Amino acid sequence: MFKLGIQKNIFRRIALFLAILGPGIITGSVDNDAGGITVYSVAGATYGYNLLWTLIPAFIVLVVIQEMNARMGIVTGKGLADLIRENAGVKVTFFIFIGLLIADIGNTTTEFAGVAGSMEVFGVSKYISVPIAAAMVWILVVKGTYVIAERIFLIFSVSLLTYVVSAIMGKPHWGEIGAAVVHPQLPVNSTSLAMIIGIIGTTIAPWMQFYMQSSVIEKGLKMKNFKYSMIDIVVGCVATVVVAFFIIVACASTLHEKGIKIEEAKDAAMALQPLAGALAGQVFAFGLFIASIFSATILPLATAFYVCEAFGFEAGIDKKWEEAPEFYVLYTAILVIAAAIILIPSAPLITISVWSQVLNGLLLPVVLLCMILLVNNKKIMGEYTNKPLNNIIGWGAVIVLIVLSLMLLVLPLFSK
Repeated sequence: MFKLGIQKNIFRRIALFLAILGPGIITGSVDNDAGGITVYSVAGATYGYNLLWTLIPAFIVLVVIQEMNARMGIVTGKGLADLIRENAGVKVTFFIFIGLLIADIGNTTTEFAGVAGSMEVFGVSKYISVPIAAAMVWILVVKGTYVIAERIFLIFSVSLLTYVVSAIMGKPHWGEIGAAVVHPQLPVNSTSLAMIIGIIGTTIAPWMQFYMQSSVIEKGLKMKNFKYSMIDIVVGCVATVVVAFFIIVACASTLHEKGIKIEEAKDAAMALQPLAGALAGQVFAFGLFIASIFSATILPLATAFYVCEAFGFEAGIDKKWEEAPEFYVLYTAILVIAAAIILIPSAPLITISVWSQVLNGLLLPVVLLCMILLVNNKKIMGEYTNKPLNNIIGWGAVIVLIVLSLMLLVLPLFSK
């Protein structure tokens, strides 16, 4: 009887975890979107293994920030955008969200560029792949439910592990990888700084903070189950960094060694084929396609969520169109604009892709500053305000990002 009781308790805990599972893993996995894959691919091809070290502090900060988000969402029952509006006022909120909206339209455009590029590897024209992908994404969100969408998103998250296979097929040099992590050799200039900010901006993207908080609210999570939410968050953060690590390794061990320069993730998939075999390139392209579809769904969804929250409109996948018209109109508009840009023959897709990630990095300190001030406000959080270690890591991330952003702006002036 005693053993049976233990087994029932274990099964109950597993069932509870599976019910809570989702927000952390999905939010973390969407980080490895087409823009992120492009940045990681270019980083590996250009700098070899020398930027792998950036993933270590990025992981630590990512876990701490996601934990703050989840805790704030569960305690207050309000989204981050809602809390910013209530505490900073409408004017400040308006300017913050204009910047975020522009960045997210650029990010969503990048996702459809990823769809187009990955399908071109398999011989499918972007004029076929992009409209079909946009229609599929729109139907999933507008006609589906949160539960169905979440299950599909979790399947997409697992599919991103194909990058591990692609990297191993490139036969990386593990000794060199270890040396680069411990003692990287990197020239300090505006290009390398932009790349570092881009990596941080795509690993810890501003939109994530809003989506994470909204998703724990939509899922109805409570503080009594917070330890299971933390497992979900850590698993998601580990998956994010592991996939990013192997994308950089895949491009560093093949493209960098051969001196091949690339400008987008599709170039990496094409260039891998003669170096690591056709299958390696196809696996890379498949991962890009899955990541692009996944993120083309989540990014405009997150944007519609936080813009509607910020200005007091109804939002949520489980609401009907007539219940939340602003939410669905905004979501549809972002999809249509992003897909339309991709179909323009001479659109500067590479510039949009890279600088949308850099803009993420520049906006991130503003979002983190708001978050940290809110999560330390006892009137909002009660007994669940930040511990000292959370604040040290959070404020440290804000200061480092501001310094890097200022260096990015100042260095070009001295190089003239």
